[in-house]
Amino acid sequence: MRYRAALFDLDGTLLDTVEDLADSMNTALAERGFPPRGVAECKLFVGDGVEMFAMRALPEGHRDEATVAAVVARHRREYSKRWANKTRAYEGIPELLDELTSRGVAMAVLSNKPDDFTDVMVARLLPKWKFNAVRGARKGEALKPSPGSALWIARKLRIAPAEFLYVGDTNTDMQTANAAGMFPVGALWGFRTAEELQANGAKVLIEKPMDMVRLL
Repeated sequence: MRYRAALFDLDGTLLDTVEDLADSMNTALAERGFPPRGVAECKLFVGDGVEMFAMRALPEGHRDEATVAAVVARHRREYSKRWANKTRAYEGIPELLDELTSRGVAMAVLSNKPDDFTDVMVARLLPKWKFNAVRGARKGEALKPSPGSALWIARKLRIAPAEFLYVGDTNTDMQTANAAGMFPVGALWGFRTAEELQANGAKVLIEKPMDMVRLL
């Protein structure tokens, strides 16, 4: 099959965002007297929305609804100021996006990051490339691994789900791809392990972005 479209996760796939996310969360934790979390820990905490990130980052026994809400709100304020301090596209991503563009492959982004941040980050940090759809978390809509937003993107692009390569770096992404009927590609340069990706349905693992080209 010739794949006509590529759907990318954002954090850990297109952009290395973890340091800005960790710094923002640690500011929120420190404000309430909680210890900081390391970058390696935050790679395991992110990917399922900011509320889940906050809950995982908080110490056990302090994950009540009010505390989580307060940490989420503080994190959002801090992240809105620092999201571009250290975040950059991964090595090889610009070359991959150039290659996909030259081949006429439609490109889209789907993230569990809030929709406003997703839009701004793609526009600011990946400005050279056309993405036919960019979608983040929206109120009232299920987060990944629900396939709803991935299928919405397929409808918007008028391309069958089976003609999408779905590239992501977490269990959530592989589950989403399979649920949507897209081809799940695990990105090994991201936040999680090969074992996690394979256990959650990755059909191919790629070590660097340009390895994706051989799948087209």
